[in-house]
Amino acid sequence: MNSNIHLDQPVLTLGADYQDAGAVVILLHGRGARAESMIPLAEELQIRGLRFLIPQAGKKRWYPQSAFGPLEPNQPDLDSALGAVEGLINQARQAGFSEQQIVLGGFSQGACLAAEFAVRNPSRYGGVFIFSGGLIGPPGEPRNLTGSFDSMPVFIGGSDLDPWISFEVLKNAENAFEDLNAMVTFKIYPGMPHTVNQDEIEQVKKIMQTVRK
Repeated sequence: MNSNIHLDQPVLTLGADYQDAGAVVILLHGRGARAESMIPLAEELQIRGLRFLIPQAGKKRWYPQSAFGPLEPNQPDLDSALGAVEGLINQARQAGFSEQQIVLGGFSQGACLAAEFAVRNPSRYGGVFIFSGGLIGPPGEPRNLTGSFDSMPVFIGGSDLDPWISFEVLKNAENAFEDLNAMVTFKIYPGMPHTVNQDEIEQVKKIMQTVRK
């Protein structure tokens, strides 16, 4: 069995070249999707001076089972996915960007991966955005959270009727980020389907504009 399913998968790049960029945005797609499917969202989020890194998941999913069940059935793919995110952050660092110039986010399964990576590796990133996602693992399972986001801005958004991402999942993510000293904007959109709406995009663009250039 391949223990590192996401290794050597392609990474789509969009926006400014490294030498012209003021910040790097790591954008993670959902289950069953391809990196190319995130291009319209990246274009909506684009403000001047951003470089987007959009990795492709092996088999078009970051982990095989539900995000909100036991962790073990999602291994080793989950560890591979977390490693892929870490690799992109290291790539941005090697290109001369500080963590405060790196923004991490995604949609659905990608949002769950972004949230999980961030709470496992808290630092003062430029920001984190979670579109219809939450922490990976059984909701309410105790976590030994340590470290601090040092007032990093976070946006968490979702629907009250989403069949995939419950209010409890969204709220648990908000609580975890706040416990680690993030500044969280949390918004529930009544009746919204499993998608990203324009207000969510505007909320995240506000974060992008605060990233240190």
